[in-house]
Amino acid sequence: MILFFCLIFPIGIGIGMGISNIYNESSPKSLIVEGLLLSASAGVLINMALVDLVATDFMNSKMLTNFRLQLGASLALFVGMICMSILALGEDS
Repeated sequence: MILFFCLIFPIGIGIGMGISNIYNESSPKSLIVEGLLLSASAGVLINMALVDLVATDFMNSKMLTNFRLQLGASLALFVGMICMSILALGEDS
């Protein structure tokens, strides 16, 4: 992974510098590409959060046997998602 990161990171910077002269950020094609890349990134982050991080907490034996703890954790997760959505809405304006 270290080798992969060390190779891909400079290549990405080079590609970005190469297309910076011809990139029109208000063209429909670039907006579609940017939207697709942002949604793919968000999907990866949601997958990491829900499957890899939260699932291990919810599958704990103490959590599985206590309904109030499950309800509280689910409520906290829901409130956190609402707060992150509000933050994302604030970035658009």
